[in-house]
Amino acid sequence: MAQLHDLRLRLLVQQESERIVDSLPDGLDLSVMQARCLCWLALLAEAHEDSANEAVAEGDVDQAMAWFADSMRLRDVIQVVSSIEIPIPGASEGAGEDDHDCDGLSDQDSCAA
Repeated sequence: MAQLHDLRLRLLVQQESERIVDSLPDGLDLSVMQARCLCWLALLAEAHEDSANEAVAEGDVDQAMAWFADSMRLRDVIQVVSSIEIPIPGASEGAGEDDHDCDGLSDQDSCAA
């Protein structure tokens, strides 16, 4: 069942990324968007874990379990989103043919720098 959930989530994220690419300008960098989403998801998961700890301290075990379950779901989402490989624009369309592949850097410059 967990694999089905992961596959559905992965499909949803891929469909959404395709929709974003189709609706926004060519300059959109999905890897930056992915990184920002992962940062927000991590912060949200931490907030849920903090809320769970507070509920435990207050003696509300049911609420603590709910917050903890939500934080685990967010961690699952983070794993799925981080495992999605975002294609580099132009990489599949003959990247070796262009002298300027990495935002104006020539082939001699390092794109990873």
